Amino acid sequence: MEQEGGAEAPTVAKETSQVEKELAESVLNAPGVLRIKKEFLDWNKLLKTHHNQSSTEGGSQASGESDKTSPQDETEPPNKKGKWKKAKGQNKRRPHQKPSELCDAVRLCPSFLKDPDSCKFGDRCRFSHSVEEYLANKPADIGDRCYVYDTHGRCPFGITCRFAKCHTDDQNQNVVNPAVYSPEAKPTTSNQIPKDIQTSLRKKQFKFPKSDQYLRAIGKLSTAQASSDDNVGNKSSEAKVNPRTPLESRDDEGSGNNSATVVNDVQLNTQDGEVSNIRNGNDFSTQEVQGCEAPSPPSNVENPVPMDANTPSGSVTDEDAIKLIPRERKKLEFADKLYLAPLTTVGNLPFRRVCKGLGADITCGEMAMASNLLQGQSSEWALLKRHQSEDIFGVQICGSHPEVMSHVSELLNDTISVDFVDVNVGCPIDLVFKRGGGCALMGRLTKFEQVVKGMIGMLDVPLTVKMRTGIYEEKPFAYRVVPHLRDWGVSLVTLHGRSREQRYTKLADWDYISECAKAASPMPLFGNGDILSFEDANRHRQSTGVAGLMMARGALIKPWIFTEIKEQRHWDISSHERFQMLKDFSNYGLEHWGSDTQGVEKTRRFMLEWLSFLFRYVPVGVLEQPPQKINLRPPYFVGRDDLETLMASGNCADWVRLSEMLLGSAPANFNFLPKHKANSYR
Repeated sequence: MEQEGGAEAPTVAKETSQVEKELAESVLNAPGVLRIKKEFLDWNKLLKTHHNQSSTEGGSQASGESDKTSPQDETEPPNKKGKWKKAKGQNKRRPHQKPSELCDAVRLCPSFLKDPDSCKFGDRCRFSHSVEEYLANKPADIGDRCYVYDTHGRCPFGITCRFAKCHTDDQNQNVVNPAVYSPEAKPTTSNQIPKDIQTSLRKKQFKFPKSDQYLRAIGKLSTAQASSDDNVGNKSSEAKVNPRTPLESRDDEGSGNNSATVVNDVQLNTQDGEVSNIRNGNDFSTQEVQGCEAPSPPSNVENPVPMDANTPSGSVTDEDAIKLIPRERKKLEFADKLYLAPLTTVGNLPFRRVCKGLGADITCGEMAMASNLLQGQSSEWALLKRHQSEDIFGVQICGSHPEVMSHVSELLNDTISVDFVDVNVGCPIDLVFKRGGGCALMGRLTKFEQVVKGMIGMLDVPLTVKMRTGIYEEKPFAYRVVPHLRDWGVSLVTLHGRSREQRYTKLADWDYISECAKAASPMPLFGNGDILSFEDANRHRQSTGVAGLMMARGALIKPWIFTEIKEQRHWDISSHERFQMLKDFSNYGLEHWGSDTQGVEKTRRFMLEWLSFLFRYVPVGVLEQPPQKINLRPPYFVGRDDLETLMASGNCADWVRLSEMLLGSAPANFNFLPKHKANSYR
């Protein structure tokens, strides 16, 4: 019996080895799968997935249903019919936690923290004024070194800091390191909104004199603004115009040269010859409006005054209206630069600092809604903050109305320090598109022209545009829009090689980007889409003739792509080097968002959002055929060490474990689901 038992063992082993071999070939040869060296394949998960697929196929065939396999990770629950949903778009129903839910149980008064006698609310304050009560409920410190204290010599959070032991004394007083701290030192982060400007914006008392001149010229000034402007004509000369019809002249009840119109249900007052060029002082009347034909004389005027032969009429060219004196326009050289794309949620200031240290040349803030900026919302203005390491920095604005965009341009030009302003004409999400912004603005050339020319007239820095190929996949029209942008005075266009309909599916169309680059000449055009290695960058740069490259998802998956492109090599980065990047991000996050409990949890949340992209990286030493392609999904694999295996996991719980290595244990009520679904990895 022992011999029979001993003889059977090799047979079982041989059968298992044969199954693994067949499974490996089927997995690696499947379409859309990244080839991994066989010694790194995770056989346990692959066999489990293989059996699940087999049983699913059997059940589907028996019931006559279509085949549907489960995703690699289990963040997507099955629907009511037992089928797995297709991973697409955003997790719109993900759990949302307010910042107050992740704060300390007892919150110490911020004013009391600075000066015990400075709180003006006294006993009515909703925060605690008892240090003993706060310390009794404060979570344990995370570590014994505070990055903010070590860097600046003083931590502004005092005893509320989660690393307070290293900079507080026995009496819980904050300690200052005189060797590092300097009261005269400039802050490392700029573009804070001044309180007086924020208050005037919230009360709608902020004045926009330059943009109001432009809006009067194109007939877009609202009644409220017109009535508050001393240069506007009499209210008695107002007349209404049907908002559905083109701009026309109407009977004038007043006398003189005053004319008045109403556009989009808004009454306007204009006076001939009173509107002057916003920058260079060249006068042009209301008949000299960009893109609008001169209105005909009123029908009840018997003998209209004849026009002088030298008076311009009809559409006005760029040479006639709203030009800047050359010395006022800041020059910026974009060619051959590596551009980190403006990335909503994940393109925050700490992440940009990480990429800047790895070779990014141009950085841009997250997309900010123009209307929210004009309302003085602190959360929106926080997206415009700039770190001192960002030497070429811009902000991206999204909006659809010339009034809003020209006002916000004038506001930003006078308030913050940037090197360029970018207009988002590529956002595909429904919330923006249905309001006429993002991709929708591409199809409204008249409105687009008014937005662009109005912003250029308000800004002392270059205006750039980021756009897609079009709205629908089969009907790209960016090729026709790009020459207009060049003629309107745009300094740079960045083109993502996909349409709004595609979102991030299929490959970017670099052949179409090449055509648009030729049409845009001599204006520089940057290409964007599917760049994950220096080989991809070289191929697209040489074959398309673009002036430069923008990295978006490629920088999220491997931020060191900028180093690879500049050094022309594949960087087989170790797991410890990647973990050091996460540590740098956590330090930058604690410096930016705060080292108290609320700042720690905010840093954790944004780190997890980044990890939802970072886990997709496959190490060069694990690949069978480098480099990695962004559209190919890897099979289950194990890394060369435990940390590398953990960082390759697609499970949210493993990402939380990584964050806990740097930011301490997550709160008991903490839960996380990534904002973006991994569509190309299902």
